[in-house]
Amino acid sequence: MLSIQCDSKSHRMVHNHPSGDPTPSRADIEMTKVIIDAAKALDITVHDHVIIGKDGHVSLKGLKLI
Repeated sequence: MLSIQCDSKSHRMVHNHPSGDPTPSRADIEMTKVIIDAAKALDITVHDHVIIGKDGHVSLKGLKLI
């Protein structure tokens, strides 16, 4: 997983699915929520988690999963 730092207090997470299907798994969603909660304790905001696949990408924020 890659975290793109926007500034010292905000990040966007990005990773790929080698299968090519960018649909988030239950594990993707749960781990994202764990990371968001841990980041809050450090006063860091995670704005989105984008999953990249063969034919496109999916935003967990866009899907209203976070």
